[in-house]
Amino acid sequence: VLKLFKLLHRTRQEVFKNDTRALAAARQKINEEFRNNKDETSEEKINELLKMASDVEVILRTSVIQAVHTDSDKI
Repeated sequence: VLKLFKLLHRTRQEVFKNDTRALAAARQKINEEFRNNKDETSEEKINELLKMASDVEVILRTSVIQAVHTDSDKI
């Protein structure tokens, strides 16, 4: 669980580099989700949550695009 938690935070830092609002929002959401489920005891539910967190990490890494305006008509 801790390994996945750290992986999500590393991915967040890569994906949202230089975007302080997105970094803060992603940090808050990751921490909130793990905190909300910290007392879960059902092995089935824990495995389901870990699978979802792993899927989120893959989606962040492969599907999120950050754009920067370089000119009034260029991104």
